[in-house]
Amino acid sequence: LQVVESGGGLVQPGGSLRLSCAAPGFSLDYYGVGWFRQAPGKERERVSCISSSGGSNRYADSVKGRFTISRDSAGTTVYLQMNSLKPEDTAVYYCKVALLTADYWGQGTQVTVSS
Repeated sequence: LQVVESGGGLVQPGGSLRLSCAAPGFSLDYYGVGWFRQAPGKERERVSCISSSGGSNRYADSVKGRFTISRDSAGTTVYLQMNSLKPEDTAVYYCKVALLTADYWGQGTQVTVSS
């Protein structure tokens, strides 16, 4: 299973970005998907996750009220809408797809928040 993230880039503080996570040829509808990030010199942390069962989404305290995770109607893509970005949001963002037998990670997409 190949997991592909996109949508990263350079944005000014207060700006917005939308990250996308997809697995070409594979439906994500039936699996939990999480967004993680890792800043230089820091451990990878979970930012948000969405369950396969339609249960409540989860967010790290540091992003609550600013980030929103969602699925597209076709079930092929999971998004992370990031608003009111701060310099401390700068990191490589990774998507993880949790299958029953294993977790699959993407290669990451860089998000840089700087003026």
